[in-house]
Amino acid sequence: MEVQIFGLKSSSATRAAERFFKERRVKIHFVDLSQRPMSKGEIGRFAQKFGLEVLIDTQTKAYRDSYLEYLRVTEEELLRKIAAEPRLLKLPLVRSGNLLSVGLAQAEWKKWLSGV
Repeated sequence: MEVQIFGLKSSSATRAAERFFKERRVKIHFVDLSQRPMSKGEIGRFAQKFGLEVLIDTQTKAYRDSYLEYLRVTEEELLRKIAAEPRLLKLPLVRSGNLLSVGLAQAEWKKWLSGV
């Protein structure tokens, strides 16, 4: 099994995800969103499964500073904002083939590893 983790090095949840998979000897491909932003297509893949609202971390300073709770934005505008400001995302975003997760989802990852 191989996983792709989208996150920020400064995110404790992202570091926890890396540690989770390393402890289980799973090959990791880490994408640091501060160095390489996600494309709209990559974000769209997660949004299609979970919905854009689930991807947004409403507890962050970036969310408050963006005034998204007060603005009416189209899905396209929201995708652009997320691509430009990865701190708006609930991190980490993890992908293994067609399996996707948002946030720290250790129970989900354990299911992936057990093949359930």
